Amino acid sequence: MATTTAIGGNGVGPHFDRQYSYAQRSRQSSSPHHHARTAALMARTAPSCNPITLTHPAQRLLQNDLSANQPGATSSGKAAAAEAIRQQRQQQQEQGEEYTWSTLDMGGMGLNNLSPVLTADYLFLTVLYINHNNLTRLPTSLSKLTQLTILDVSSNQLTQIPAELGLLVRLKELLLFDNQLANLPTELGTLYQLETLGLEGNPISSDLSQLLLEEGSAAVIANLRENAEVGMPPPQREMIRVLDDDEVDDDKKDDPAEKLSVLCYNVLCQKYATTQAYGYTPSWALGWDYRKELLMTEILRWNSDVVCLQEIEMSQFEDFFRDRFQEAGGYESIFFPKSRAKTMTDEERRSVDGCAIFYKASRFKLVAHHLLEYSQKVLQRADLKESGDTFNRVMIKDNVAVMIMLQDKKTGLRVLVANSHIHWDPQFADVKLVQVGILLEEIERFTEKHTHEEGGSPATKSSVSIPTVICGDFNSTPDSGVYELLAKGSVKQNHSDFGSHVYGKYTTEGLKHHLSSPLKSAYASIGELSFTNYTPRFRGVLDYIWYTTDTLDTVSVLGPIDQDYLDKVVGFPNPHFPSE
Repeated sequence: MATTTAIGGNGVGPHFDRQYSYAQRSRQSSSPHHHARTAALMARTAPSCNPITLTHPAQRLLQNDLSANQPGATSSGKAAAAEAIRQQRQQQQEQGEEYTWSTLDMGGMGLNNLSPVLTADYLFLTVLYINHNNLTRLPTSLSKLTQLTILDVSSNQLTQIPAELGLLVRLKELLLFDNQLANLPTELGTLYQLETLGLEGNPISSDLSQLLLEEGSAAVIANLRENAEVGMPPPQREMIRVLDDDEVDDDKKDDPAEKLSVLCYNVLCQKYATTQAYGYTPSWALGWDYRKELLMTEILRWNSDVVCLQEIEMSQFEDFFRDRFQEAGGYESIFFPKSRAKTMTDEERRSVDGCAIFYKASRFKLVAHHLLEYSQKVLQRADLKESGDTFNRVMIKDNVAVMIMLQDKKTGLRVLVANSHIHWDPQFADVKLVQVGILLEEIERFTEKHTHEEGGSPATKSSVSIPTVICGDFNSTPDSGVYELLAKGSVKQNHSDFGSHVYGKYTTEGLKHHLSSPLKSAYASIGELSFTNYTPRFRGVLDYIWYTTDTLDTVSVLGPIDQDYLDKVVGFPNPHFPSE
């Protein structure tokens, strides 16, 4: 039994005042639907208010759900209400209707339990009041209400909070006043956007209560986050076979010279790995000394022939990656920072990030390498140089690409590998298209230049037979113009990603590449991964490996991360994954 006292008392200071004032308001809201009545009163007195009719489908859903949870409701009554909700929701979806409300007030109703319908059909809720009831536990399924910004469970009979509430990363207010809570699960440390944590009236542990009164809610959340135990990592990702054995020539099945393994990875530039950007991640897990070892373990595990990395700071490459890759796998490497490095002092430029390609020196020799600076290359095209958008939008982005021509020491066959990091901002979809268009054109020129050089085998005398692999963080989803250009070979001049911007022939004739064969994403045959970027703000595919289909085919790809693990984390980086 807890022996500590509630937070209240003779405390002083802004954090105590906030706790006390919020608690007082909570205690005054004990009547049924207090918040709903208050909102209705304000709506009636507000100018130009539009009252909601009781016949709205959403209102009927609310009425049925409340009746199903009233004390004394029968099982048959609950089942009938739940079925009515499902039918009405289905009808509403079929008619194309959308919810016009996002707040649900079930406060002061004497509820003993919460209906499963709440977390099945009300995923759109942003505010939920279930205060002043008789709840002794909260269902873990509340974690499904990921849109919640306010959750009030004050004045119940709770002795613990489910750890799964840590998945509600949009929460701004979590009000737990007047329960029987002695401790909080450290998993709540992921609630990095929480502004108010209401704990007054609980026998909370003295260390947390003292921290709350002296430094506030954010300090409590940070304390939980920094002291959270690191759980078990997910099972290791498995390789997924894309081609069956009968689809591979017998003489190539067991010949290592016929296979090329490539890994693409954005390592997350250290200067971007801040607690401001990744507030859900413990600060120690963002530290470079911790992340760098995790990165090396993850990357070297796959023993790839070629490794393409983005967002490597120059200092990280020179002081860590270059030598560690050499020592651990016999890799040689090429690295170039973003164009801004040219304008900086030697010390300043060490913090500039760029792209690097590592290749196994035991298998390949480097024939040639090339740096592509997008901001400079666009000036070499007369039609692009005439556009104001080129100067105002493309030239101010200093992204780069690195490409190398490798030659297999045993077979003499050559392979071209390109690696790039395309501009990130969704508001610059046009710039992304221009950058990738320039990239493809430059790959064509680089290929042509080094196809007929002395030393190439007969198999490399035509650009058609140069295997080409294009890796990178393209910051573009599969529904983008960039993906369309790479996958289909062209985009129309009026593509929506161009918007109203003007880019010479790109926006008068369209954009296309003239590589020797169509390009294909490594995952296209089985479907792109569900994500390559996983944060609370965005989960989707931005990174790809593309290849020329007349010279290469995908035999196997790295499978997804275990879904059970993903269901328990809010995003990356975290103690198990060093990058987002």
